[in-house]
Amino acid sequence: MTPATLKILERSIRSIPDFPKPGILFRDITTLLKDKKAFRLAVDEIVKKYKGKKIEKVVGVESRGFILGAAVAYKLKAGFIPARKKGKLPCKARSVTYSLEYGTDTLEMHEDALKAGERVLIVDDLIATGGTVGGVIELVEQFKARIIGLAFVIELVDLHGKDKLKGYPFTSLIKFEGE
Repeated sequence: MTPATLKILERSIRSIPDFPKPGILFRDITTLLKDKKAFRLAVDEIVKKYKGKKIEKVVGVESRGFILGAAVAYKLKAGFIPARKKGKLPCKARSVTYSLEYGTDTLEMHEDALKAGERVLIVDDLIATGGTVGGVIELVEQFKARIIGLAFVIELVDLHGKDKLKGYPFTSLIKFEGE
């Protein structure tokens, strides 16, 4: 990624103190999504890293990961699978409960979402402590699919979430420290 691209992406992120609770500095990508140049650059940079890797499915994590993941899947000519919060899917689903920096949550995917051996890219807007993506990894592994990579727009490096990712190939476009 060029320094100019990185600068555009960094400037497109809004920081909101004390959200969702005191002491958290929330990195908001809705400002990136509304900026047509920044949004296109973010999607293109993720696609660049995984083009030619024969990705068959992109798993997007609720909810901002849906937006990014669907765009990445389209450009990679892959299918898109939503990893949804508990109770949001209409058919039989598999689930996993995981820890967050401020509680626990559960994600689900339809029972027929993935097949054994399928090549999967997991996409989300941000990695902090690694709890959410760790849960998604566990969920995808239930299907015996092959995780080819993990992609994020933002990495909060001081929270060391990357250390919990079992050595999977990892991409983050923007790194923020001091959070």
